[in-house]
Amino acid sequence: MTRIVIRVLAGVLVLILGSLAALYLWPLDSDDLRPAPVKLSYTAATALITEQADQEKANPGIRPECRSRSLLHGEGTQKAVLMLHGYTDCPAQFAELADLYYQQGYNVFVPLAPRHGTVDPLAHAELTAQELASYAATSMDITSALGSDAGVVGLSGGGVLATYLATTRPEQVRHLLAISPFYRPAAGQAPAAIIKPFTVLFGFRLVPDHFNSNNFSFAALSQYLRLAAITDTGTKLPNLTNVAVVTAENDTFIDLDRARELPGDIAATNGLTLRHYEIPAATKIGHDAVDPAGLGDEKAFLYSHYLDLYE
Repeated sequence: MTRIVIRVLAGVLVLILGSLAALYLWPLDSDDLRPAPVKLSYTAATALITEQADQEKANPGIRPECRSRSLLHGEGTQKAVLMLHGYTDCPAQFAELADLYYQQGYNVFVPLAPRHGTVDPLAHAELTAQELASYAATSMDITSALGSDAGVVGLSGGGVLATYLATTRPEQVRHLLAISPFYRPAAGQAPAAIIKPFTVLFGFRLVPDHFNSNNFSFAALSQYLRLAAITDTGTKLPNLTNVAVVTAENDTFIDLDRARELPGDIAATNGLTLRHYEIPAATKIGHDAVDPAGLGDEKAFLYSHYLDLYE
């Protein structure tokens, strides 16, 4: 009887270890996460912007304040920037920062992410990494046609997409500014050792989705983590001229060390110096370091500094 119990326990242990190994070895990359770039004319790019705007206006499921935004000078400019909002947020988050860039001569595109800005507060739970990659890639195709010197600014999940674009679209992205990038959650949210199995289990929907107190979907968050995990920091990017990152000392949502390390590795690979600014704790600013509603008296300084870091 004892031998039978031992054999059963041994079998269970082997099964558990095998399952854990499978999760850690599970491939996260795939060809459909790397859409090929499309070269557009300024006219074609603005036509796509108009088409997207019309579709969003006609869609009653999208909140009006969350529609995509574009601030254009009526022709191609020297400078163009793509701004990518954070998870569960929408382009309204970047309204004032976008206007600052526009006033400095930029053509600016702030597109709405898939399954965001909707009247259904949980629509984002069905998000996929493929949708995010396609959204980011198409948006960069458009932005690169709006100006000869193009780049990308992203917040949180948008910071992940911005970084991913910089490494997968070397011919398009010359400037990268990642603000509070969600490359990995803070240890207080989830220890680093469990991020890969977490990403596989929830990201590939092998287990039922879970929502935290903020209604953040574990399945949706895992899509951003998947793209962060496969971002190749060793890629040579001959057109990249600037890499910058902003973190907030009060941010308890992301892994602050990883937020500096990943873009730092990209900069080092390409002979660049990472420009990093940490927002002091005394400002009481946390993870969302873009939305003007939460920046108070620091807004003017921070926005100006973001532009300097980007340029």
